[in-house]
Amino acid sequence: MPNKSKNPLKPMVNKFAIHVSLSDLDRAAVQGLPHSVRYFESGSYIARDGDLTDHCTVLLSGFAFRHKITGQGLRQILSILIPGDIINLQQLYLDAADHNVQTLTPCKIATIPQVALRTMASDRTAIADALIASTMVDASIYREWMVNIGRRDARTRLAHLLCEFAARLDVQGIAPGQPYELPMTQEQLGDAIGLTTVHVNRTLRGLIKDGLVFQNKRGITFPEWEIFMVEADFNSRYLHLRERGTPPGYSF
Repeated sequence: MPNKSKNPLKPMVNKFAIHVSLSDLDRAAVQGLPHSVRYFESGSYIARDGDLTDHCTVLLSGFAFRHKITGQGLRQILSILIPGDIINLQQLYLDAADHNVQTLTPCKIATIPQVALRTMASDRTAIADALIASTMVDASIYREWMVNIGRRDARTRLAHLLCEFAARLDVQGIAPGQPYELPMTQEQLGDAIGLTTVHVNRTLRGLIKDGLVFQNKRGITFPEWEIFMVEADFNSRYLHLRERGTPPGYSF
């Protein structure tokens, strides 16, 4: 009998289970989807603007990001992808990719035939609900990023992005009080929040100087998580994470 704990699609099941109650049969069905596994080095393109595909891609390990390039060659990072995210969910229903997806770290992905996932969504209501919920949460995150770039100052923008990353990682068992690796360079952080690299560096040093962020080779930590959330104007409601032992203060 196969070891289900080693099933490559388990991160996808875990992501679905954040938003929808899955039966054992639902979980088994997802883990039984036909798929192939591929590996990408850091900085690789998983998808490019305009790509056509007949499969959906799930991030199994590592981190990636969505971005678009302007006519002048400037990059805007649109969102961060973590394990369990379906990289091109929109192409389950739309033809072409309208943005790029690039790896932040070495990544492992699974490709699933679109027809198999569509058939499962037709046969299993919970899976269809999970796909819809994932799409709605993506839209919610995009709305928050628009507010972050358009209406918050540099210090709050950066703090908010760091809070979001920590909150999403907590679903995977990494609490905000524990060190975590920030897989983004200062240039990439700037492309995500609309700041220059110099401005990001100055802002991050300010957060560190004020004792709100601690950074070393082990990773980044928030010594005073509750205070840092206030500094970041952070309310996790837009992430729509279930209450599953989440540390106090994640929602307020």
